[in-house]
Amino acid sequence: MKMIPKPFRNWLSRYGQLPVDIVYDYPRVTMIGQLHLYIENHHGLSHFSNQEIIINQQQSQMVVTGRDLVIKNLLKEEIVIEGQIENVSWRSPSNL
Repeated sequence: MKMIPKPFRNWLSRYGQLPVDIVYDYPRVTMIGQLHLYIENHHGLSHFSNQEIIINQQQSQMVVTGRDLVIKNLLKEEIVIEGQIENVSWRSPSNL
């Protein structure tokens, strides 16, 4: 939805009852305990090791750190990570 102006996106999310993550192209992150992380709407991987995984988002990067990290599933728009997840954070464009 890159071509839709911001005021119309606001209207779509409020009155069109569309989820904000879809209207603004935000990632949807589901974490189950410290063992399982499910990320929808990503834009690829930047780095992968068993201690750190960096995932590209539309205008930032998500950094997942931990131990024994494994990518269980990698599809075009979703990733499933398992292992001992210790931290999930975002880097803004200024930190890239």
